[in-house]
Amino acid sequence: MIILGLILLIIGLLAKISILTTIGIILLVVGAVLYVLGATGRAIGGRKHWY
Repeated sequence: MIILGLILLIIGLLAKISILTTIGIILLVVGAVLYVLGATGRAIGGRKHWY
């Protein structure tokens, strides 16, 4: 999710498409939150790991 957010963010900035930039930022933030929660060992949505 982090990689997809980064790709969309870069494409949005290069092509000057604001919706891609916004979606990229949202995906980066959500991916980072899920990564941090998963790294601390906390179960998210009943799952121990998100792949």
